[in-house]
Amino acid sequence: MTHTRSLKIAGVITAFAAIILAGMINNSRQVRARNDDDQSEESRIQRGFDIAPVHLNLEGKNRALVGLGSYIVNAQVDCNGCHDAGPPTEFVVPHGNPYFLSPPFSGTKEINTKTYLAGGRDFGPFGAPPQLPHLYSRNLTPDKTGLPEGGHTYEEFVQLMRKGTDFDHVHPNCGVPGAPAPPNCLQPPFNGDLLQVMPWPIFQDMNDHDLRAIYEYLKAIPCNPGPEQLFAVAPYLQNTCE
Repeated sequence: MTHTRSLKIAGVITAFAAIILAGMINNSRQVRARNDDDQSEESRIQRGFDIAPVHLNLEGKNRALVGLGSYIVNAQVDCNGCHDAGPPTEFVVPHGNPYFLSPPFSGTKEINTKTYLAGGRDFGPFGAPPQLPHLYSRNLTPDKTGLPEGGHTYEEFVQLMRKGTDFDHVHPNCGVPGAPAPPNCLQPPFNGDLLQVMPWPIFQDMNDHDLRAIYEYLKAIPCNPGPEQLFAVAPYLQNTCE
């Protein structure tokens, strides 16, 4: 009996020790995962500052969000790939264009800061016949208010990223009862109240933290008036910097 009881006690102690050890290991893994996440985000923040192609105004901004936003905008999403004036002006040519032979490519890409995120890329013709002759990407830089995308609030930014709302009403739907059809109207089944081409159905799944970082970064970049040669045909591209 004594021997059996001793074995039972030893078994209980062993099991209890195993539970404690498992908890310690699990807790260690959780702490390490959190630490790894912290280090990973800090590395993205620093990398974001390293690759930002324009001077950043950090006054009154959350520095960490600006850095993270730069990383997302410039290294993950490639916002400038659509929101510049088009492939011929995206990079400083010829020495800064990575698609060129070397030489003239210098081996180091150089973003053209004169067109950076200022919109004007032509995606037209677009839509169902009769098509829009042109559909231009928008200017994402802040205006004189300091808010990006021509003065949009963060709440509006989230709405356009999650729902695709076109606050500029650039291409209303054709065939509205009692209203003349504007020359730039969009034929059904396309929804004229929503941003077209813009991949908001993908971006709508981003978390709030990353969206906030993107917005904070866009607040920190310089205002750009936009492509002057397009103001007559696309006046909504013009940005008021002063």
